[in-house]
Amino acid sequence: MTTREEDWNTVIPDGTIETGDIECMIRESYQLISDSPRKRIYEAVKRIPEGKVATYAQVAQMAGNARMCRAVGNALHNNKEPDTVPCYRVVNAKGELSKEFAFGGQNAQKKLLEQEGIEVVDNRVDLSVYGIKL
Repeated sequence: MTTREEDWNTVIPDGTIETGDIECMIRESYQLISDSPRKRIYEAVKRIPEGKVATYAQVAQMAGNARMCRAVGNALHNNKEPDTVPCYRVVNAKGELSKEFAFGGQNAQKKLLEQEGIEVVDNRVDLSVYGIKL
């Protein structure tokens, strides 16, 4: 991202603008420059409740673009914070677990889901029972 002078606003805190309004402007500006599909995907995955799963398509929808299912897979595979972004709660449209779960190897996803009380049968989760509803 290139920053140009015309992209910036100057605010002089001389008392004419309330502190809360300045803080709001700063917060909104930060969100504008720090937003990315990957960030939205991770935030969506963080909203999947314990004991539930979501499909790649649901995560894409929650992240604001239902057509970015592949981006969800790529983002989860490159997740640098598996302790805070529970990517193991994401399954395919049939409820199937990943064959090569990126964090912990084969069967790690199954173990993590079972620790949350999710039943996994034949490497699949029953979405009608454990899937989130959007």
